[in-house]
Amino acid sequence: MSDVVVGYDGTSESERALRWAVEEARLRRVPLTVCHAWRWPYPISYIDYEGVAIVRRMGEHLLDHGVTLAREAVPEVTVRKRLKDGSAAPALLAETGDADVIVVGSHAPDEMPVGSTALRVPARAERPVVVVRQAATRDGLVVVGVDGSAGADAALAFAFEEAALRGWRLRAVYGCWEPGAAPGGDLSLFGDEDKLRRVCGAVLERAVAPWRVKYPYVQATTALVLKPPREALLEAAQEATLMVTGARGAGTVGALTLGATSDALLKHAPGTVAIVPRRAG
Repeated sequence: MSDVVVGYDGTSESERALRWAVEEARLRRVPLTVCHAWRWPYPISYIDYEGVAIVRRMGEHLLDHGVTLAREAVPEVTVRKRLKDGSAAPALLAETGDADVIVVGSHAPDEMPVGSTALRVPARAERPVVVVRQAATRDGLVVVGVDGSAGADAALAFAFEEAALRGWRLRAVYGCWEPGAAPGGDLSLFGDEDKLRRVCGAVLERAVAPWRVKYPYVQATTALVLKPPREALLEAAQEATLMVTGARGAGTVGALTLGATSDALLKHAPGTVAIVPRRAG
């Protein structure tokens, strides 16, 4: 059954994610599942059954508080709860199932710790993951990265859907000044800037065209930028309420769990970022 899944741990970051998630569930007309992972803080060899029971009860109380916040924020949404044992990222991933969206909170880019849930969940999820850094606004802008790949098409599908649900504007950005971003790997394009603009501009417009037809009421614009994708999207992210990118684009660095551009956005974009895996489109 479709739902929106959100991780909650009582921090201000997770509360912001919770508020985004319950509104997401309302707009999609699906239930919200609030997930909290409690963890025994001592080595497994140290057995204290009474202590474990206390830590678990603390987790239950924290989860109940999150559920109460969600129900108070949007009473019409059905809110379910899941208490899990272990690390937050595996617990969330285990709950995704047929989820429409997974939502997690995040520290500011310069405060994000190594191994953060906000990095680990998008790297392994098979559903779109929204990493919330700022509250949603009434008049928002969705910026989506485009490069002609299947991953970018999945990102476009999610971005247009979000823009339609929330009544936001959309801007599709193609940063084409990078060998891996050239259509068909044609490096000769970089010797003729006018041709590069024509060819890459056509790729961008073809990619966006079907979604404009499907969502004619979304105010959508395109931007071809003669800069590397990471630079172009990080620059565009400064204005975005929601930044959307595929988990991996047209590049060829297959050894990375996330593509270099999506990884850079998660680590450096100032606002909320959605990472969309190819199969989610």
